[in-house]
Amino acid sequence: MPFTIDDFQDLLRLLEQRPEWRAELRRQVLTDELLELPAIVRDLAEAQKRTEAHLDALTQRVDALTERVDALAVRVDALAQRVDALAEHVDALTQRIDALAVRVDAVAAQMAILADRLGGIGDRVGAVEGELLEWRYERRAAAYFSRLARRLRVVDRSVLANMLDDAIDSGRLSQEERDAIMEADLVLSGQRRQDGAEAYFVVEVSVGVGLNDVQRAAERAGLLAKLDRQTVPVVAGNWVNDLAQAAAQGMGVWQVLDGHTVAPSQA
Repeated sequence: MPFTIDDFQDLLRLLEQRPEWRAELRRQVLTDELLELPAIVRDLAEAQKRTEAHLDALTQRVDALTERVDALAVRVDALAQRVDALAEHVDALTQRIDALAVRVDAVAAQMAILADRLGGIGDRVGAVEGELLEWRYERRAAAYFSRLARRLRVVDRSVLANMLDDAIDSGRLSQEERDAIMEADLVLSGQRRQDGAEAYFVVEVSVGVGLNDVQRAAERAGLLAKLDRQTVPVVAGNWVNDLAQAAAQGMGVWQVLDGHTVAPSQA
């Protein structure tokens, strides 16, 4: 018997009256895939909600990160400005240092010139001091050298020159030896205290007596001894260094230090 519209209407009324039949009818009419579709749709809806929630959270994180990047950009800009300002300050400081270096070089050059001038003045002062000391020992020879001899006399330069020229003529001295003796600071004559013998005292005068002074006194006294004269080498000054003092002992040179007389055996 064919299924009519009336039968269909009766079926609908029965389904309204018996809801449990609806599920059975769907199971009979629909495929398994269609039956599972509502559950799939619900799952998709829930997944979409979760995705949207995750997207919202991600959006918030991106927004926060954007804010942090913006803040960092501001800080970087501020740092760049500070670096630029620091670079300008360094450039200005470099210019000041360069200018200062130029001034220092100029001052150093002036100091070098001043040092040279002071050195020249010091040399001149030293020379003047030495000449004054020679003049003092010559003027007061009888007092300063009284421990060495009695009846001391300063040998006049012209008398000494004549005597040395005669020695050249007789072949006892060379011209160089004569000139070396004449360069002695002071030559005295007198009677030695220890034996009363007439002798010449060849004196080298220096504010500070050094080894060269001792050597010159010994050498020039030795040259004068070629004239068959008794000679005594002497150094005179305000002070003597240790090397010169030891040399004086070995070379038999007397020392007259600011009025204090030291024999070679006592040096």
